[in-house]
Amino acid sequence: MSGAFDFIFYSIATMLGVALVGLIVVWFIQDVTQKKHSILRNYPVIGRLRYFFEIQGKYFRQYFFANDRDEMPFNRATRGWIYKNSKNKGSLVGFGSTNDLRQPGSIIFVNAAFPIQEEDQLPTPSLRIGEGYCEQPFEAKSIINISGMSYGAISKPAVRALSLGAAQAGCWLNTGEGGLAPYHLEGDCDVIMQIGTAKYGIRDEQGNFSPQRAKELSKVVKAFEIKLSQGAKPGKGGLLPAGKVHEEIASIRGIPVHQDSISPNRHKDINNIDELLDKIHYIRELTGRPVGVKTAIGGWNFINELCDSINRRGLEYAPDFLTIDGGEGGSGAAPQTLMDHVSLPIAEALPRVVDALLQADLKKRIIVIAAGKLVTSAEGAWALCAGADFVNTARGFMFSLGCIQAMRCHLNTCPTGITTHDQRLQNGLVVEEKYLRVANYARNVNKEINMIAHSCGLRHAREFRREHVRVVETAGKSVALNILYPYPEAAKKRNSD
Repeated sequence: MSGAFDFIFYSIATMLGVALVGLIVVWFIQDVTQKKHSILRNYPVIGRLRYFFEIQGKYFRQYFFANDRDEMPFNRATRGWIYKNSKNKGSLVGFGSTNDLRQPGSIIFVNAAFPIQEEDQLPTPSLRIGEGYCEQPFEAKSIINISGMSYGAISKPAVRALSLGAAQAGCWLNTGEGGLAPYHLEGDCDVIMQIGTAKYGIRDEQGNFSPQRAKELSKVVKAFEIKLSQGAKPGKGGLLPAGKVHEEIASIRGIPVHQDSISPNRHKDINNIDELLDKIHYIRELTGRPVGVKTAIGGWNFINELCDSINRRGLEYAPDFLTIDGGEGGSGAAPQTLMDHVSLPIAEALPRVVDALLQADLKKRIIVIAAGKLVTSAEGAWALCAGADFVNTARGFMFSLGCIQAMRCHLNTCPTGITTHDQRLQNGLVVEEKYLRVANYARNVNKEINMIAHSCGLRHAREFRREHVRVVETAGKSVALNILYPYPEAAKKRNSD
């Protein structure tokens, strides 16, 4: 019996050895005869290891080589903070911070000598968007909210978990440019319908804006957002690969199935600021809902001209909110050149936009929403200091769903089931578990933003001003935000009056 077992074992081992040698011979012949890759031609077989480690390198760095504060786009410390808050495990640490406050751009809040006592602290007031200018203003309660992620770019269980979690936390959910799916409504949360350049989900058979569809949507959504551009790819339309465009997504978007879904790089019916204001006014009157604009900022001409046109035409033509996306935004995939080099980061864009609104006396009319890599409570508090009223984040909520920063969003192979339509991979995202983490993350960010406000001597987070935060310029030297970006003289005069 032992002899028979040994014979079978050695036979299998021999066959595997012959197969391995044969595979190496095939690789060797392929490598020395191909003409595209010099490394493979000069170092056959062994050269293949270079390409393997090049592909796997970012994963090895993430777990074995990078320090907690080293990685991009989000380091391990930031991801760990989100994971802990999503699981409601708190964010306590011991023995000191690993955050290097000598690095330029670091933010430091100005704590008060006599902070607010607990009995004097107040809940953060909600704001009514569109109050006095539309039939159905939208009361927004949460400082942090879910930024636009289309159904298609993210999976069905991801959308379901976000909707259920948003409802429990009291924050809003932006549909992204892919249209309104039934899963956005599953949790009965506040939904903002984004109108992208292709007008997916709100267009007729010819691809034009559909007034009838807009009226239907206004019965279930709280507001509309016209997307001019986003920080990840300003000047470039969205792309959903054909492999992700299955029958349901094609039906929601109003496009052919199994074909690339490519959005135009801008709205074909909006060619200038006056036409943008006309469209805002038209949709608001048509639907009775607030209408806002999302855009990345490249310079000051747009926002200055927008303010001038509003003051010339009247406040009824103003957007009810402006979502300012920083150049560091990007929950999905985009050309690296645009991600790396086009549009201003939120740290510069946000205070400049707020300044323009203050100068034009429009800040009380237009709500400002900040977006662009703002995933922690400290970054949210900074945005409020700079003049934002709310914060949108996509990747923060992706991390709360379990995202591990595999950076495979565009390949339909997301290992956590968030950005894939592979049913096997989607099974890893258990909605009943993950929606609770979405809610925990939103609640804890709001809670910690208020904690920072109380430390600064404020009753609640809406009392933040620029003098409450400092920005590190060089090691050992920081400057107050109100010195770095002084309030406009016109705004100072109005405040003093």
